[in-house]
Amino acid sequence: MSRFQTLTPSRLSREDFVKVFADIYEHSPWVAEKAFDLGQDAGSPDASINDIDGLHQRMADLLLSASHAAQLALINAHPDLAGKAAVRGELTASSTSEQAGAGIHACTAEEFARFTELNDAYKAKFGFPFIMAVKGSNRHQILAAFEERIHNSPEQEFACALAEINKIALFRLQQL
Repeated sequence: MSRFQTLTPSRLSREDFVKVFADIYEHSPWVAEKAFDLGQDAGSPDASINDIDGLHQRMADLLLSASHAAQLALINAHPDLAGKAAVRGELTASSTSEQAGAGIHACTAEEFARFTELNDAYKAKFGFPFIMAVKGSNRHQILAAFEERIHNSPEQEFACALAEINKIALFRLQQL
């Protein structure tokens, strides 16, 4: 089990815990609030909030057990990949780093146009932005995933978005 490098979550006050973990789930501090409110170990030694995997599992379970409306709001809190928010510099620090790490900032004009076209088509079809944990991927792989997933059903993509959000959360927790 991996421990956090820079902090011990159980030693944090609720306010500090929420401050540290508020954006693990993009602009959705309610996940951190609920994770803290469950207590130190939530009845299971594997659920320790001092363990990266334990805290991630707790937070992932909270997302997956949330109402459809809360899940959709969290999905919609995510920015478009290579979207207008990125161009305007309005992403969270985590999103900026994740997109840059995938080389999205280095898109050619044609690639940027393709991202814009796919973002628009995807949102028109599904009603929420395309979500992908881009760490370890490059812009070509992301475009390929976009082009493949746009053919999925709304139910498949909703489930996929939640799974990708949980992957993103794990990557973010591992940075702490």
